[in-house]
Amino acid sequence: MDTATFRRELEAWLDANAEELAPPYEGAGSMDEQMAHYSRVKRALYDADFGRYGWPESVNGLGGSPLLRAIVGEEINLRGLADPSPWTMIEVLAPTVIDFARPEIAARLVPPFIRGDEMWCQGFSEPDAGSDLASLTCRAAKTEDGWVVSGQKIWTSFIQYAQRCVLLVRTGEPGSAHRGITALLVDVDSPGITFSPIETMHGRHDFAEVYYDEVFVPNERLIGEENGGWQVAMDILPYERSTTFWHRGALLHRRFSDLVAEVAALGDRSDTAAKALGQAFQSLVAFRSRSRDTQHRLAGGQQLGVETSIDKILITSAELELFEAARDLLGGVVEFDDDLDAAMWRTDYLYSKAAPIYGGTAEIQRNIVARRLLDLGPES
Repeated sequence: MDTATFRRELEAWLDANAEELAPPYEGAGSMDEQMAHYSRVKRALYDADFGRYGWPESVNGLGGSPLLRAIVGEEINLRGLADPSPWTMIEVLAPTVIDFARPEIAARLVPPFIRGDEMWCQGFSEPDAGSDLASLTCRAAKTEDGWVVSGQKIWTSFIQYAQRCVLLVRTGEPGSAHRGITALLVDVDSPGITFSPIETMHGRHDFAEVYYDEVFVPNERLIGEENGGWQVAMDILPYERSTTFWHRGALLHRRFSDLVAEVAALGDRSDTAAKALGQAFQSLVAFRSRSRDTQHRLAGGQQLGVETSIDKILITSAELELFEAARDLLGGVVEFDDDLDAAMWRTDYLYSKAAPIYGGTAEIQRNIVARRLLDLGPES
């Protein structure tokens, strides 16, 4: 199906089911409410077939371009029907598991994930291995039937709702860097897994610190090759920087429209307001133009690489500028107001402060652009 026809049919279906798909809570809702509603929206899309397009038939998809998945997430976020964060896990993890896991494992486990019946999480970062992922130390010892994992991860999103975790572990000799890393698909309810939620400054438990105490993982849950986990991790990156960014960009465009409407309602026609809104819009358009190109290159089968650091830099700038503009132009809405609308602006503003950190720090991304794209030489 071509993208224009697909979007028209999706829009018509969303219009016809708007009442059923609307969040059943006011404002942002609690995290439990958000996750329950996200699952409901995903199931409705899947059962209506829209959520199956863009996925291969091997996982009960209907085939077609990954652009179709991008369109679904975009329309959902433009309409404010679900939070984009849980969607991130599907777009980041499912394509790589399809490509690298045993076909029978992907065929059995991926469909419940993309339908919204399950949530998965990503166990990459560690207390001493964040941006320097190759230095991770969470270890898996080989046994006859699989691996025994021991160690610690941090900043693991949604593990309290998850059934599976794509986990990077050290299987090579200490000091072997990326050459000794293996990827495993771990059941979160396995004996030996415990976690402690981390409360963010906007009052949510988006992340957790996770402990693995001799957790057994069977051989069939290997993703890719033993000691080939770095390739798996590098395969994940283009998906994180393409479809998931496109979805979040749609949310930012919706919030920009909200901001313009609220500034207009205040009657603020000052040069200060015009400049702040213009700068935010310019940053959003710059990101959207870049992200659109990334989407089409991915859909065309091109290999994405370090150039997606530019996408990360652009969406970070857009998010920061948008919510700084909201704080400046809606006088006190972030700091003092307590109604539902203010609470959403406050949550967005506080969350935006993490944008230069999660998914690769701003400093690291600029360094990648300087050294690997512009060939400006090594760090001094």
